[in-house]
This record gives sequence, structure tokens and C-alpha cells, in this order.
Amino acid sequence: MSAADPDSAFTFISQGAIIQEFKVAGHNIVQSFPEARFYKSHNNAYLGETIGRTTNRVRGAELRNLNGRNYKLAINDGGNHNSLHGGSQGWGRKDFEGPKPVNRNGREGVQFRYVSRDGEENYPGTVECLVWYTAGMEDGKTVLELEYQIELIGDECEETVVGATNHSYFQVNPGAPTTEGTVVTLGTNEYLELDANQIPTGQISVFPTVPAPGGAFTLTATEPAIDDCFVMDREAPKSCPLDTRFLPLKTLATITHPNTGLHLEIQSTEPAFQFCTGDGLYIPEAETDKGVKIPSRGKRSGIAIEPSRYVDCAGREEWRRMCKIRKGQLWGARSVYRAWKD
Repeated sequence: MSAADPDSAFTFISQGAIIQEFKVAGHNIVQSFPEARFYKSHNNAYLGETIGRTTNRVRGAELRNLNGRNYKLAINDGGNHNSLHGGSQGWGRKDFEGPKPVNRNGREGVQFRYVSRDGEENYPGTVECLVWYTAGMEDGKTVLELEYQIELIGDECEETVVGATNHSYFQVNPGAPTTEGTVVTLGTNEYLELDANQIPTGQISVFPTVPAPGGAFTLTATEPAIDDCFVMDREAPKSCPLDTRFLPLKTLATITHPNTGLHLEIQSTEPAFQFCTGDGLYIPEAETDKGVKIPSRGKRSGIAIEPSRYVDCAGREEWRRMCKIRKGQLWGARSVYRAWKD
């Protein structure tokens, strides 16, 4: 899909509605594989995937008091005994219908569709997920808009929990082994404090190494090491609508690198975002059908910025209104990625 500039284009694949390429001025700024098959065999890092049926972690891999019962989920979060990114075979591992060409909001785009059946990864209810990507150019900037819509379409239960985000790892110094030298500005320095099992305690605090909104910091080869949920809206547990698409966009983060002059700005209607400096990232080497070897990529070779609701909102009953849907309701989210080169 083109953004009306031959050097700015996007490639998607059906598995997980994955973003395979995000080209700006001829540079691909997402970590990726050159062939779709590697996303099934080599993608333990969730590169470019649509995460679902829930995002991030569910405490203790259990949903309590939903439809009057408890649901055990897959434990796939290392030694933390949580369920991560929708389970062992989350939406990023599933083949979506699409890409279907569409014109949405006056722009060229593609649509993906996935129906998650009742009991998949032991989540209740059959739900439909629609993903739209639209592309364009604004004031010389390459723009990718991402929109999610999830609906409970089955009659198996009265309610279920849902969520979706994109798990791309960005590198605005393409070809470099790490993101060292990347300058980062976050839209907030408040985050959800975590317990020893990487689950929020409920306390919102100031992250010690992140400056106040508008202040920039530079990544080194090792510091700062961040994999945390930053909060754009402290009142979200009380006021966040199921469908945030009509809310104003807020700037979550901008990243740039002086070596390339490449910039990326991420905005979203979501009340929080996971910011990860990729300290646990490992992408194994691969070999294409033509015998071309793709070298492995290691820690801090990309930055993940995942717009979302609060971590564990599916498992935490006092936060569940952010992600619990019934028949006739829509869960929705919208994010906009703007990239350019000096």
C-alpha cells in the first residue's frame, strides 16, 4: 500500500494483520522478516503483530467473576505465571481475512478481519475483530492510521473481555545493531507501578528516569531499560469509554535519530501505552528461499510503543469496564503514526 510517495509505502501480511514494512524516505523503520513464513517460525518477539484477544498481561492467567464464573488462561509469561498477549496462540499467530482494499475516511487502505471463536485460548464468547490501515501524506510526512473494532457476535455468553494493539518494534536508525543514540520524548512520565510478577499494584507514580512531558532523553547501549505501561489518563478506570475512537488524539511518543534524520510520532485515543526499550529482544537469524541469510538481531535493536488500556484491566475487576463488552457494544481504538526525514 502506497502513501502516494514511491519511497513511502507499507506492506502487511494476513497472519496477525502484521505490519511488515513501514517505509519512510526509502527506509523500513520496523523490525521485520523478508518472507511471511518466518512470522510463523521465528517470531517469538511478536514483530508487527496484532495483539489480542487481550493485550499485555492478565494476572495469574485467570479471569475471575466473568459471566458468574472463573476462566483459566494459558500461562505463557516466563516465571511470572501470567497470561501474556492473548495466550499461547494469540491473534498475532492467527490468519486474518485480508488484506481487502478499502477507501476509509477518504484514504486508500486495507481491511483485515478475524473471528475468534468461543473458547479460543479459553476466552468466552465469539468475537469479531476488524483492523483498518489507511495511508497518506500530510505536509511531507508519511502517515499510517490504524483502527481497531471488536464486537461480541456469539450467543455463548453475556459478556467477555477484549483488547487489541500493534506490537511493532521501531528502529529510526535502520541497519544499526541497537537503538543507541535514539532521542525519545514521551507524552507522560507517569506509569503503573509493578509488583514482582510484572502486574500493576494500582499505584500511579513518576518514572524515575523519564523527564516531564516534552523533555527528551537519549538511549545509550544499555540505559535506560524500560518495559512499562505509561498513563495518559489517570481517570481511565472510571471514565474511559469502550470505544475511544471519537476521543481526541494525544501524542504518546516521538523518536528520532541524528544519524538518519528520521522521525516517528505516535498518537492515539488510548489512555495508556507500553513503552519497551527491547532489553529482552532477540530475533533469530533466518535464511530466505534464495539462500540469503538474515542476521540475528539482539537486545535493544528496536523500540516497542503499544497504545492500550491499563495492563491487567481484564483481570482486575475495578478496571474491567475498560475492556468488558456485551452484545450490541463495540470496543474500538485509533492510532496514527507519522514519520518523516529531515
